[in-house]
Amino acid sequence: MNNDKEKALQLATEAGHILLENGAEISRVEETMIHICDAYGVEDPGYFVLSNGIIATGDGYADAKFIPIKGMQLSKIVEVNQVSRDVTNGKYTLDELESRLKDIRNDKSKPWWEMITCITIGIMGFSIIFGCSFTDMFSSLFTGMLLGTFITFAGKHISRFANSLICGFVGALLCIVAYRIFGSFGIHLNLPNIIIGNIIALVPGVPFTNGMRDLANEDYIAGCTRLLDAFIVFFCIAVGVIIVFYIDDKFFGDVESLGMPEYDKTTSVWYIQLIAAFVGTLGFSALFGAPRHYYIACGIVGMIGWAAYIFTNSVLIASLIIAVVSHICAVIQHCPVTVFLICGIIPLVPGGGLFWTLYYMITNHLRYAFEAGTDAIKVTIGIAGGIIIGAAIFDRLLKKLKMKSTKNHHLS
Repeated sequence: MNNDKEKALQLATEAGHILLENGAEISRVEETMIHICDAYGVEDPGYFVLSNGIIATGDGYADAKFIPIKGMQLSKIVEVNQVSRDVTNGKYTLDELESRLKDIRNDKSKPWWEMITCITIGIMGFSIIFGCSFTDMFSSLFTGMLLGTFITFAGKHISRFANSLICGFVGALLCIVAYRIFGSFGIHLNLPNIIIGNIIALVPGVPFTNGMRDLANEDYIAGCTRLLDAFIVFFCIAVGVIIVFYIDDKFFGDVESLGMPEYDKTTSVWYIQLIAAFVGTLGFSALFGAPRHYYIACGIVGMIGWAAYIFTNSVLIASLIIAVVSHICAVIQHCPVTVFLICGIIPLVPGGGLFWTLYYMITNHLRYAFEAGTDAIKVTIGIAGGIIIGAAIFDRLLKKLKMKSTKNHHLS
């Protein structure tokens, strides 16, 4: 095997490594690596990609890399995707490709002030979606800002599961402190709603959504692994919140009987809900590391999906519409669909349902736990079905358009 082909395999694996650790789905990782190998004349490259590893072979070369599940930086997926296009068009030598991949890997994350601002905006938007009043939303301005600061600075130095537990603890603690302070001035806050509005910033939207997509692509091992990872993170968040409940109960004795969330009539109006969905999704686009010039598009996708849910009361239909609109945006923007799908689906992710399921189980309210758990499962199945059907519909439409274009070309 000559050195150029070996280097091409190594760089293809490096591109796959960057994609996988930043939240790309398995099929995209495999396709990108194969495109790079084909561009440099590697014969019969073979890749076996899992959610946390890549095995690469070809022309006598073999390598295996363990890739731990990390956070998400959707901007790096966009950049590698563009590099793959450019490589296919012959725009990079191997040395230039190596240098470009190094630059992508070393790209800095967004500045701290942007992250904190966007997390705060996202939490305020989603607090309205989950039934908060404008007063509750105002309290989320402070709790979200403090939680965003903690996520931005402290979350980088501890493991993912420990980070989820601690952030759940901090998020709930901030909400209860705000609840007590506002209450001392005679201002009532809906504690369950503002807690769920805060912890939605911790929801593992990337592994949850990609787990669904991997299952849809028949990558069952990767799909189940990512979904398991997402549910463990959900569990850690809930445990962190519940620890705060028990501590607070020792001093005040009234938080443990929270009851189910209530929805404010003023903010439940459809146009306020749509504005909140747009703002919340836009804010969380930064949390997921989406490129800045896609923030607005991500917010629109989230708003369209939430509008579909409001007017149809069907998670399946809303998810289907989000999937189709995300694919359309991806074609228009020449961008991976992952960016729009992950951000747009967040309003539907059953973070609150899973939290309440675990909360009622631990507090021995098994009937409520069963009801909340059943609802969360229904939502999860609806999201999975919508993503699968939406992708299939778009693929079929795209094939018809290509066939029509080819036919018109021949006729001309």
